[in-house]
Amino acid sequence: MTPDEMRQIALSFPGAEEGVSYGHPAFKVNGKFFTRLRKEDASVVLTGIHIDEREMLMEAEPGTFHITAHYRDYPAVLARIETLHPGSFRNFLERRWREIAPKKWVKDYDAAR
Repeated sequence: MTPDEMRQIALSFPGAEEGVSYGHPAFKVNGKFFTRLRKEDASVVLTGIHIDEREMLMEAEPGTFHITAHYRDYPAVLARIETLHPGSFRNFLERRWREIAPKKWVKDYDAAR
């Protein structure tokens, strides 16, 4: 996946917009953090990933999934975009989107599918 593909997927969700999170370019939904591309290691930040799931992902695909000390105590994982499948990225984002989007948006999204 390329940074442009990553951006296109993130913005495909209702209400997704580009913004800033802690001084870094990021994507938000309903004013809440959605994801961002870490330029320092070309990885996306995927939040809402419980620590058990994160450990399993890192063990199964260590070339894709990793963390830094900063994210160690948070329910998040980092994924290198060059090896992350776009469909997997979309699935992770949809799960996060459902957590932070207003219930009406989720209902409308499901009805349209």
